[in-house]
Amino acid sequence: MFRFAHPEMLWLLLVVAAMVVMYVVMYYIQQRKLREFGNEQVIASLMPNVSKVRPHVKFGLTAFALVMLTFALAQPQFGIKVESTKTMGVEAMFVLDVSNSMRATDVRPSRLENAKMMLSKLIDNMPDDKVGLIIFAGDAFMQMPITADNVSAKMFMSTISPGSVPVPGTAIGAALDLAIRSFGDPNADVGRTIVVLTDGENHEDDAVAAAKEARENGITVNVVGFGSPAGAPIPVAGSMDHWRDAQGNVVVTKLNEEMCKQVAAAGGGIYVRAGNSNSALRALNGEIEKMQKGEMDTSAYSNFDEKFYVLAWMALVLLVGEFFVLNRQNKTLNKIKWF
Repeated sequence: MFRFAHPEMLWLLLVVAAMVVMYVVMYYIQQRKLREFGNEQVIASLMPNVSKVRPHVKFGLTAFALVMLTFALAQPQFGIKVESTKTMGVEAMFVLDVSNSMRATDVRPSRLENAKMMLSKLIDNMPDDKVGLIIFAGDAFMQMPITADNVSAKMFMSTISPGSVPVPGTAIGAALDLAIRSFGDPNADVGRTIVVLTDGENHEDDAVAAAKEARENGITVNVVGFGSPAGAPIPVAGSMDHWRDAQGNVVVTKLNEEMCKQVAAAGGGIYVRAGNSNSALRALNGEIEKMQKGEMDTSAYSNFDEKFYVLAWMALVLLVGEFFVLNRQNKTLNKIKWF
């Protein structure tokens, strides 16, 4: 695929075209005046060193150089460019709870939004690491495979909502199982961690057993708890009401810190409770910094490969050539038919 990044610069070609037209007009005016002045052969004998061709060559080189510069300014791009780099870092799989209980507002603006903000800061602090994202409620889904493209990770994260997983419930164990299978080469000499961001209300499976399996595979499990032990009602989207049970009582969701601590202990990681301060973020960053860094091959993809420099070099060569072409004839070089 070919394109110009700045096609508006191509309007400058009209300026070059106007210069060509003006040059041609001025040349014919000059020739007409010479014919009015006298006989062409007599005038030519009086100016033996004047070249009729060299001025055209000089102008042609200049005009063509300006055309090349115009195309260079338009920034031609062609194909796809892939740049491979090597960095030292770790692999981190973020597991985000998007169950309905994460709608609760005991952490402002809500548990889920607060988790997303912390996750964004975590990713910003990991420019040389590989990250992936899994979301879960009653089931777990891969939102983004593990990658060094942190910008894309934040883009995927911005689209997450409690409705992103249609299956209700909270299955931390299923999310951990999926995370364990989602890392790269298991033989790679690099630290691996799973960071679970949840309120700990697990109703579907054995999250502690899944965390133990992760640890056996050399993967630490860190847990961040969102919410308060006192709990809060769950807002119903699009209304002023809250979730109610079968008897019509308002459902209160509480942060299950005991579950979070058990999962973190089984996974060999830490449990931190998210609050208004950045202490939880600092604790997680500290844990990740202590992990073993490994060499990673990363590929940075660019939609288009820049080609403007080719035209810029061509323009430079043409201008240098124009500088060395003299208007007057050279007696020595006249023996060779250059033009």
